[in-house]
Amino acid sequence: MADTVALIQARMSSSRLPGKVLADLDGLPMICFMAERVRRAPGIDLVAVLTSDDPTDDPLAAAAEAHGIPVVRGPLHDVLARYVAGADAFGAKTILRLTGDCPLIDPALIAQVVALHRLAGVDYTSNIDPPGFADGMDTECFTRELLDRANQIAVSQPEREHVTIWMRGPESGALRANLAAAVPASHLRLTVDYADDLALVRRIVAALGSECDYFDILRLLQRDVGLLDANPHERNEALKS
Repeated sequence: MADTVALIQARMSSSRLPGKVLADLDGLPMICFMAERVRRAPGIDLVAVLTSDDPTDDPLAAAAEAHGIPVVRGPLHDVLARYVAGADAFGAKTILRLTGDCPLIDPALIAQVVALHRLAGVDYTSNIDPPGFADGMDTECFTRELLDRANQIAVSQPEREHVTIWMRGPESGALRANLAAAVPASHLRLTVDYADDLALVRRIVAALGSECDYFDILRLLQRDVGLLDANPHERNEALKS
C-alpha cells in the first residue's frame, strides 16, 4: 500500500514521434530518465508507469520493469480507466498524474504541488490551471475519491483520454488549488512531442546534467537565446489532435 503514488502515463504509438518514450536520454530510455527524476520528489511513496495492454507497448513495459519501475497496463484509449487500475494496484489515496513526454520535470515542483494539495485540503491541485510554468513541467494531483467520481461520470472520449478534463470542469464540484509560477514561463516548451523537442532536451541535459532543476534550465535558456527557437510549436498541441 502506498498513500501518494505518481503514475506516469506513456505509450509507444505517439502520432508525432513514435517510440519517443524509449529514445535515449543520457544513456537511459527517456521514460526511465523521467522516472528517476520523479523518484527524487519528497512526499512521493511510489512511482509507476501506466501503459496500455496493446502489444505495441510491450517494449515500453519491458524497459520500465528492467529498470525496476512498476508497470500497470490497461486500455489503450481509456487512460482514465488506466489511472483507476493504477490506484487500485497500489492502494493509492493521492494520485499524481504525469505524462511520459515531460522528462525534465522538476522534483521540487512536484513536491510543491503535493504540499499545496495537502495544505489546502482540496480535491484537485495542479500547476496548469492556469498554466504558468514551461510546458513540460505539468503536474496534477487528485484524491482517489475524485478519480472514482470521474471514472463513474466522465463518458466522452476526450474526458477518458485526457483524464482530468471532467475533474477541472464546473460539473465536478471539485475543490481546486493551483501552484502559481514565480517566473511566468508558459511560452517555453520543454516537453517532447517532436524530434526537435527531443534534440533540445538532449542539449539541455548535456549542458546541465541529469539532476538540473527548473531554474537551472531557465537560466540556460536566458543565456543561450538560440535555444528558444529550437522547437517552435504551440503549447499542448496534442489536445487539439
